[in-house]
Amino acid sequence: MTAQRRKKPSDAGPNRAERTSEEASVRIIGGMFRGRKLLYSGDTRTRPMKDRVREALFNLIGPDVKGTHAIDLFAGTGALGLESVSRGAASATLIERHYPTAALIRRNVETLGAADRCEVVAADAFLWLRRTTPSQTTPWLVLCSPPFELYESQREAMDALIAEFLVKMPAGSMIVVEVPSTFDLTTLPQPECWLTRTYSPVHLAIHRKS
Repeated sequence: MTAQRRKKPSDAGPNRAERTSEEASVRIIGGMFRGRKLLYSGDTRTRPMKDRVREALFNLIGPDVKGTHAIDLFAGTGALGLESVSRGAASATLIERHYPTAALIRRNVETLGAADRCEVVAADAFLWLRRTTPSQTTPWLVLCSPPFELYESQREAMDALIAEFLVKMPAGSMIVVEVPSTFDLTTLPQPECWLTRTYSPVHLAIHRKS
């Protein structure tokens, strides 16, 4: 009987390092920083919004991003806040409670030369708005793309967070929420006021405050 040849790691497809490199590739899609890569640890808990979904999001909000103050909750790599600045947001606050991840966002901000427009805050997104008073003279662009498990483990807190921003953000502001496709969009606060789109396996929901 002929002995079977053992498969080398390369026979089984990309090795772990190659997969990690591919998964950890995050880039700015449009605007002045278009094509610039962002540092990303590869930690699946960070879960950056997929490029195609991010591109669809900024196509939906279009030029309305210009002049806003972007508030990137659960910032992770900072891709959403930095994409906003790249496309014309006047400034951005990027909130990430995990200190090593917040430090990585700061490095991304510095690499892009955007430190004069971006503030990175190592804080709990659930508590930030209660302890801070953002300017009411500039419309906000609130970007909420959290780890999806929070919609289950902290559902009441997530609902309260979204509702709080809906009340406190000034007229002309927008809030964008990314949820898994299993999420019931009718359970969002003020459910009749959201523009929703599906990009399987996620939904995007956008609320514009008049």
